[in-house]
Amino acid sequence: MDLNNEARANKKLYLIGGVMGTGKTATCRILNKKLPNSVFLDGDWCWYSDPLIATTETKKIVIDNITHALNNFINCSAYDNIIFCWILNKQGAIDAIKSRLNLENCQLCPISLVCSPEALKQRIAKDIKIGKRDADALARSLALLPEYDELDTIKIDTSNLDINNVVDAISRY
Repeated sequence: MDLNNEARANKKLYLIGGVMGTGKTATCRILNKKLPNSVFLDGDWCWYSDPLIATTETKKIVIDNITHALNNFINCSAYDNIIFCWILNKQGAIDAIKSRLNLENCQLCPISLVCSPEALKQRIAKDIKIGKRDADALARSLALLPEYDELDTIKIDTSNLDINNVVDAISRY
């Protein structure tokens, strides 16, 4: 085994999904600092358009952007831990990403951050009040929340956990 393959054998790719308000981005930022030799990619960075145009063509582009960046990180000997977050509320999207990744020597850790509707309401209301989210964010998040029950992922309920507890739970995988 050459050095590059040896380094890749110990890699982990954390696919972290969840609706707005579950703590994905904040958790991933701290996880990025906690895990050694880590890199963090937010799926929103691969599809930050205004207005958001969701067509077959643009969806194909974003999956290509995401998988291209993730494969580059997987194949780079400098990184042992790759952290990716995005809404990831459909198994088809998770499978589309996974199918295009070189995971031969990389452990995949698919995780969904979930929370109770009550916790979500409190968090998003606070974000709306400070201007971080728009007024319809709560309705969109509440509508998507049940979809995570159907996913083949590890579920971490963030309702009663502080961010450090969530980070600790993820880093055990």
